[in-house]
Amino acid sequence: MASVRLFLIFSLLLIFPLVSIKAQQPYIKKLSTNCRVRNASTSVLGYACNGVNRTCEAYLTFRSRPPYNTVTSISNLLNANATQLSQLNSVSETATFGTGETVLVPTRCSCLGEFYQANATYVIQAGDTPFTIANNTFEGLSTCHAVQVEKSNLTIDIYPGSRLTVPLRCACPTEKQAADGIRYLLSYLITWGQSVSSISAIFGVDTGVTLAANQLSEQDFTIYPFTTLLVPLSDQPSRSQTIAPPPPPTTSPPPSSPPPPTSSGDNKWIYMLVGVLGGVALTSSIGFAVFWFCFLQKRKQIPPPMVSSASQSFEAIVKPGDKKLDVDEDSDFMESLNSIAQSLKVYKFEELKSATQDFSPNCLIKGSVYKGTINGDLAAIKKMHGDVSKEIQLLNTIHHHNLIRLSGVCFNDSHWYLVFEFAVNGPLSAWIYQDEHEQTTNKSLNWIQRIQIALDVANALDYLHSYTTPPYVYKNLESSNILLDDEFRAKIINFDLARSAEGQEGQFALTRHIVGTRGYMSPEYLENGKHVYELYEKVKKNLSEVLDDILEEEDTDENQKLTDFVDPFLQGDYPPQLAMSVIRLIDGCLDKDPSARPDMNEVSQSLSRVLTTSRAVDVSVTISVQGR
Repeated sequence: MASVRLFLIFSLLLIFPLVSIKAQQPYIKKLSTNCRVRNASTSVLGYACNGVNRTCEAYLTFRSRPPYNTVTSISNLLNANATQLSQLNSVSETATFGTGETVLVPTRCSCLGEFYQANATYVIQAGDTPFTIANNTFEGLSTCHAVQVEKSNLTIDIYPGSRLTVPLRCACPTEKQAADGIRYLLSYLITWGQSVSSISAIFGVDTGVTLAANQLSEQDFTIYPFTTLLVPLSDQPSRSQTIAPPPPPTTSPPPSSPPPPTSSGDNKWIYMLVGVLGGVALTSSIGFAVFWFCFLQKRKQIPPPMVSSASQSFEAIVKPGDKKLDVDEDSDFMESLNSIAQSLKVYKFEELKSATQDFSPNCLIKGSVYKGTINGDLAAIKKMHGDVSKEIQLLNTIHHHNLIRLSGVCFNDSHWYLVFEFAVNGPLSAWIYQDEHEQTTNKSLNWIQRIQIALDVANALDYLHSYTTPPYVYKNLESSNILLDDEFRAKIINFDLARSAEGQEGQFALTRHIVGTRGYMSPEYLENGKHVYELYEKVKKNLSEVLDDILEEEDTDENQKLTDFVDPFLQGDYPPQLAMSVIRLIDGCLDKDPSARPDMNEVSQSLSRVLTTSRAVDVSVTISVQGR
């Protein structure tokens, strides 16, 4: 099989000279509208992987419209970082965009197979087709052909409620573009009445450079709505470029003749009006000055109130006699509380008591976490001690569907209460650590569920590493810190050990303080930390040695060591070749050289391919069984 791959690569190099790799990307033209023609052109499936880097920072544009007209909804649709998106567009994370407004979207573009793409996950709605998904929902950031490929990998049809990976069109600069100072490529959504020159002017780019980037010429420069045009950029785009400048002020022509003289009666009324208006203005100015002076004096004497936007207050924070929290000595803490109260729902303690039946032992989940019901919805309420403002601020700034969502806070009697979304299927540890003889149907995860959970965790960590500002290292990843929702999708919890890892020019700084759970740390942190003790302490081997034994066997189907390694609860119901792919990925993550390990984006892409193939295998088996 390996020799076949080498032959194919060699043949491609013979047919397509190396010079062509440096070429720019072809513009899609009208090809995207003809969905019945399968693979009419490779450009409909995405931009070719011809850049210097296989992964890069890139940008998209999106035109706001309900229901995708807020920072959160657009970020969720396009799998973008909400914080970065809000900063890029100079708006708050709670902002709503006007209908038709151009929104800049930061993304991570990666080479998958032959094409660059940024993956978005879309929940299929009734009536959706590949065309409506690509052109209506995603406005042309994908194509029906690319969606069709993902659909065929997923299932034989599109079913409402199922999740579909939608490849978004993006690209990385070629060698020539990089040499010319191009750092980013922006996938611009073309709309009616636009031209290459007008789009280039928006971002201050020479029209000839944009034409070359899309393999267009001065003779062939026609472009069409609902397609993307790559705009080469030397610097990050900004909101000031996407907002149309106001029309120039209209100037009235000079009068052809002087105005007719006014009568003395008219002058009298004009003088009276000017006098009255002047008196009002003078009185207002004096009053405002007095008010401002008194306000500043009062502000020096009274600490800022802790009131949220919903007019709910931290009643107990400044409660007399509270010795454990001396707010007068910590103005930074007061400032952080004020910030928290302005951006999160602040619950009254009585609300939480009612939600948990006065914190009844019957509602206790584990430790200090209680199950509660607030306004008919389940919630997890965690009681905490000390200053947790940093953790709250982190949770309030990160927004990803695979990270637990903090919905509100409460402070009472020197204790914090954090209110989280509720994950009904509990921790992952409850599903994978159990006695083989005590297996129950409701505590068993199949192969696809396990790969999906692994992918969810990888996506969450990739978000923390690459899409937050600053980037964060989680530092406490273990199965008990991963919760499963009603669809068995993963939610990472417990961010008390998460730390900023910002280095120079966005690179990770080394984390010197060794924390975390033994068996889950990097090898350089703990030499014997490669093995997960619960699984391998009996054989006295670390995980890398166990994997080496499995990888030595060439025949996947007859690999007894692989069979012994895989969880017996799967009962052999898994594709051996894909299991080996996961093992190779794990082995790569255990490399002693940190620079040789795949980053989380690469891990995410690898698991995504395994999941897509696993679903295709599962569907083919199902069809085969039904056809008997």
